[in-house]
Amino acid sequence: MSRRKTAPDTPSRWAALRDRALGALPAWAGGLAGAGAGDIPVRLSSRSYGRQRGVAVRETGFDQPLLWVAVALLAWGLVMVYSASIALPDNPRFANYAHTHFVLRHGLSMAIGVVAALLAFQVPLRTWERAAPWLFALALLLMVLVLIPFIGKGVNGARRWISLGVMNFQPSELGKLAVLLYACSYMVRKMEIKQNFWQAVWPMAVALGVVGMLLLAQPDMGAFMVIVVIAMGILFLGGVNARMFFLIAAVVVAAFALMIMASDWRRERIFAYLDPWSAEHALGKGYQLSHALIAFGRGEVFGVGLGGSVEKLNWLPEAHTDFLLAVIGEEFGLVGVVTLIGLFLWMTRRIMHIGRQAIALDQVFSGLVAQGVGLWFGFQAFINIGVNLGALPTKGLTLPFMSYGGSAILLNLIALAIVMRVDFENRQMMRGARS
Repeated sequence: MSRRKTAPDTPSRWAALRDRALGALPAWAGGLAGAGAGDIPVRLSSRSYGRQRGVAVRETGFDQPLLWVAVALLAWGLVMVYSASIALPDNPRFANYAHTHFVLRHGLSMAIGVVAALLAFQVPLRTWERAAPWLFALALLLMVLVLIPFIGKGVNGARRWISLGVMNFQPSELGKLAVLLYACSYMVRKMEIKQNFWQAVWPMAVALGVVGMLLLAQPDMGAFMVIVVIAMGILFLGGVNARMFFLIAAVVVAAFALMIMASDWRRERIFAYLDPWSAEHALGKGYQLSHALIAFGRGEVFGVGLGGSVEKLNWLPEAHTDFLLAVIGEEFGLVGVVTLIGLFLWMTRRIMHIGRQAIALDQVFSGLVAQGVGLWFGFQAFINIGVNLGALPTKGLTLPFMSYGGSAILLNLIALAIVMRVDFENRQMMRGARS
């Protein structure tokens, strides 16, 4: 029996057959035939199949739940900054300020941060990688400039801010992002020698030493602690020899202990943390902690209600910045504090997941950056919450996305935008785009 030869199938022939088949479908399937080219028709049920039209399913280019959690934290923070600062003008120190002064400046900082974040999202991670050394150099320069009396602005004995008119910029906040990016780019460049601990780590150790000296001169030990945790976390995640890593971690802990022992006022903070109610500390170094604990005690389970805090009425110092969580605990109670902790846990876990996904796609720099940002937000929130609850010694670190502070909000939003960019590039690669 002879076989008839057929022409090979071509894409155009298959397209013609498909169009002919769709045209021949019965009327009850007309919704499928009329669906757009980019739409995916979804069958909702067997009975209503004929009545349903094609439903378009489109994948977003970024992580929407992560964005909405950040928006929720920002909005909640704005409300709480207003609540915590509304009574500050009753204090002679702030007598010339309006009751809305701090919330308006906080809102302006958020607006500037959102614009900066939108711009940062447009920058590919390859560009961030190339710019990392220059950004690190800029951060070092600003940390030097802030120590110059006529440039740096001093508050409560600390010289940490540079006045920019619309906000007081804190170079240590830029230092967190700069060290993060520099450490990630460094680990990618030194990937082949990462098992040789001294070769891989000593340049980063020198860089951290320089940053540490500049921050301790301000002084800003809290920011230095966060920067050290970010850098060491990236080294660990980058695959540095584990035994040597834990050895250097022990050395860092010992160094911080020596710094505390060598400073009288830092040592007093530790003693006040251990017994904030004693006559010696209740009106001194333990004053903030004791009033923060009173605020949590007044809040009980469900809180006294928004605006009902008594401790914010010039009893609790820095209620709108470092001790904002105490006001939240008083006004929203245990439920509010647990909800806030849950939001930060979810955010940190989600950011770390985005980083692992990038590394799985062979985007090591992007993955380390995302995980570094997760460490930054998670560790700083952990320290702030621990200090407010009396679980850790008092340390001047703000609550990310919530506490009053222009440069902190600005850099938090830029860092989040970079994570969103990592997620966006992950999704692009999973759709087949080239890295």
